[in-house]
Amino acid sequence: MKTKTIAIAMVAILTLVAAVTAQNPGTIKSAGTDLLAGLTGDMVRFERGMRTLDEILAKNPNDLEAKVLHGNGVMARAGEAFKVGNNEKAMQLWQSGLDEMAQAVNAAPDNLFVRARRGVFMITASRNTPPQMTKPLLETAVVDFERVLQIREKEHTLAARSVHQRGELLTSLADGWDRLGDKEKARAYFERIANDMKGTVYEQRANAWLANKPEAKAADFFACTGCHVE
Repeated sequence: MKTKTIAIAMVAILTLVAAVTAQNPGTIKSAGTDLLAGLTGDMVRFERGMRTLDEILAKNPNDLEAKVLHGNGVMARAGEAFKVGNNEKAMQLWQSGLDEMAQAVNAAPDNLFVRARRGVFMITASRNTPPQMTKPLLETAVVDFERVLQIREKEHTLAARSVHQRGELLTSLADGWDRLGDKEKARAYFERIANDMKGTVYEQRANAWLANKPEAKAADFFACTGCHVE
């Protein structure tokens, strides 16, 4: 596995962790802020955040929001291990982080934070991992985001989300299905974006894909710069 691509993925993922955890109160928020410090090389604060999550989970192993966030942190540790060439440890951490996030989702399949938190990780990591690892990450991401969309539509809360939140959710689904090779599903989402989000950057990007423009084929053309749901 290429250490550079994993390191890049960790930077993007930790940025998204901060965006999502900023919307959760208390110790989850402070832990998320500490994890973000890892971006600037402050591993002391990063590890403090992980200890906070460890303490939360020690008191309540069923705190699934802490669990999925802890899984994100374990993935960041995998990135650090890759950077120093400790590939065996990195792969162990990578799998451990994936397992932890899966446990959280399996225990709370309709928890929007848990689903979105894992989906954000997967869709981000899929842009920066070696090709042989991309498909399973994408498959998990689209499953998570499909469920988030189903819940929002069932509860009639999708329209209340910001342009950014709706656009990122729908674009992740469109781009995810496209990269998985299901052009029909991708087209349906891109057409929905073009129709429902007129006058936004999401409409512009969707139209670029629908028109088969070269820029829409770039790996990071649909990359997210924030969180998908609150």
